Amino acid sequence: MEWKIASLAECPEMLGPVREMPDTWPEFTIQDPVGNAYYGQIPVEFPEHVLFARDERGEVVAHAHSVPFVLHAEGRGELPARGWDEVLTWAFADRRRGARPDTVSAISIVVAPHALGLGLSGRMLAAMREGARAKGFGEVVAPVRPNAKHLEPHTPIEEYARRVREDGLPYDPWLRVHARAGASIERVAPASMTVSASLAEWRRWTGLPFDTRGDIEVPGALVPVRCEPERDYAVYVEPNVWMRHAL
Repeated sequence: MEWKIASLAECPEMLGPVREMPDTWPEFTIQDPVGNAYYGQIPVEFPEHVLFARDERGEVVAHAHSVPFVLHAEGRGELPARGWDEVLTWAFADRRRGARPDTVSAISIVVAPHALGLGLSGRMLAAMREGARAKGFGEVVAPVRPNAKHLEPHTPIEEYARRVREDGLPYDPWLRVHARAGASIERVAPASMTVSASLAEWRRWTGLPFDTRGDIEVPGALVPVRCEPERDYAVYVEPNVWMRHAL
């Protein structure tokens, strides 16, 4: 199947269809306050770093967001433990102060539900790499959300990230897509995203009772959610895996 891939800088009129494309994210994953503050601004402030794919009917079937930022600078240098949240914060702070970026970070690659399983995620990753190379960048980094980790919420992320198959490729399907594209695992981001909210909100998002103190397994969560009924609060701290693509 052929898809036409372009950036929002080339086709700004496609912003609406890109934003309206359905996805499969669990509700709680879109409640991260850092993501809510910055993610929606990426198409506005970095349109050349937002790619989308259309099928033969012109329907948007995938999109990929990334951001340029300064990694190799005093006080930085290492990919941050706070992963997704931190790199978003860095990218927008760098833009505000007019700093020249030296690295591109993937932020998301999303495929429409009806187009899953067609190889689009790998194609969008390749397009993101090609776009960064064309802009003169030497590497792309990615705080990867392992897409089968939710099946093993109690497995430590360090152990899970390093697990490989007999062919030497990562066990996790999404880590494997990155590895096949040439990426290597750099480090774990143990606190890449944090979602904290009242128990009423967690009940609304998940349909679970959230009435027991301790770790609660939530469908789609990579690790358990910590529930504290006496404080009427629960917190989810999601780990990701930093992968580095040399271009």
